[in-house]
Amino acid sequence: MSADLLQGSCHCGAVRFEVHVAIVPAGRCNCSLCRRKGALMTPLFPASQLKILSGEDALTLYQFNTRVARHYFCKHCGIYPFHQTRKDPQQWRVNIGCLEGVDPYSLEAGLADGASLSVLEDA
Repeated sequence: MSADLLQGSCHCGAVRFEVHVAIVPAGRCNCSLCRRKGALMTPLFPASQLKILSGEDALTLYQFNTRVARHYFCKHCGIYPFHQTRKDPQQWRVNIGCLEGVDPYSLEAGLADGASLSVLEDA
């Protein structure tokens, strides 16, 4: 698993970022939010490896259940580019579909059991 410096953006381009991360092993999560958004995510990485280049003011934050994880979305196009994880708030993941030059459909994905971390019913 080698990390590369990759560029990424939301759909409308308002949010642009770069991240030093590997794209494999890619993963999905089965928590109620990730199950609905269906994004393929990078392996975990520390926040220091993510740099927002533009559009920080275009990001909106969504939190649910334990309110530990921080899911960011572009308030213009609605795309989820990255999030801070619930299991380890020092770790982040990027939506692989937002990375330039990476085809998320060419990657195999593991499954993280985020559903087991929920503490509220219907969360």
